[in-house]
Amino acid sequence: MIIGEISIAPTDKGIHVRKYVKAALDAIKNTGVKYKTSAMSTTFEAENLDELFTIVKDAHNAIINMGSKRVYTVLKIDDRRDVDATMETKLKGLK
Repeated sequence: MIIGEISIAPTDKGIHVRKYVKAALDAIKNTGVKYKTSAMSTTFEAENLDELFTIVKDAHNAIINMGSKRVYTVLKIDDRRDVDATMETKLKGLK
């Protein structure tokens, strides 16, 4: 399992960007992957890199499709191959 974390927002739509961020989040929801949203980012699980990048592309394009001319996307990837890591197993290690 690959864990991705994305933070995405338009840079040309002023300071109130909630509806754009929601559109990106809806795109992630529509993929059917497991995800968790926090105040600053959304973490999700993907089976492989192709799926992960499709999710990121869909979220990014959701904002572009709303008319934004500039979108800032930050992506972190945790691709661990030695064990089956999930969002839950990573958090269990902190307890």
